[in-house]
Amino acid sequence: MQRRILSGLFVTMFLLSGIVAYAENLADVQQHKSCKYCNMDREKFAHSRMLIEFTDGSSTGLCSIHCAALELAQTFDKEPKAILVGDYNQKNLIDAEKAYWVIGGKKPGVMTKIAKWAFAEKKDAEDFIKEYGGKLGTFEDAMKSTYEDMYNDTKMIRAKRAKMKTMQKEQK
Repeated sequence: MQRRILSGLFVTMFLLSGIVAYAENLADVQQHKSCKYCNMDREKFAHSRMLIEFTDGSSTGLCSIHCAALELAQTFDKEPKAILVGDYNQKNLIDAEKAYWVIGGKKPGVMTKIAKWAFAEKKDAEDFIKEYGGKLGTFEDAMKSTYEDMYNDTKMIRAKRAKMKTMQKEQK
């Protein structure tokens, strides 16, 4: 009987510690629940979300590097103190400039045709490339690709949204 109780307590404590760790990893999501530009749920897109902290103490939560590029282009008078991105596997925020980026590949991107994924560990990025393709790059490579893709990605997003509106009207 005591063994069952102790086992139950151990399992409960283990599960609670996992929930607490998950909540701590996503603390930024509590502050910025949805993306400033597209209103996408940042918890759902924890693997691609970004957080930009500025030297004036403000911060902006975004769903992807696409929306982060929009923010950086529109706020060039504010200096970023930190640019953080969700590690694709772990979903915790990491320094975007130190991350290993995978650009392209078969895995569909968030808000873009050419995906850009960040990894804290080079081995994780290389394993991803083995499975899905793409090429290893830096944050600068990922941002350059993002800005080069912006026009086509914006057209793609508009087309998807128009299609969704049409489908919603047809359902009514």
